Amino acid sequence: MSESTDRFKRAPKRKTAQARTLTVSPEAKAAYEKLIREKEEREAYARNLPADQKPR
Repeated sequence: MSESTDRFKRAPKRKTAQARTLTVSPEAKAAYEKLIREKEEREAYARNLPADQKPR
């Protein structure tokens, strides 16, 4: 029975990786925000479409 206690020990916690920072020009940031907004609009539109479209 003592063997089973060694087998199921928890793994040691990993150290968190250092976060990287990225500086972006205001134009690039605005373009990215526009891209994300358009993607969200497309997804919102797709949610309102019928789920299964059967071809005739």
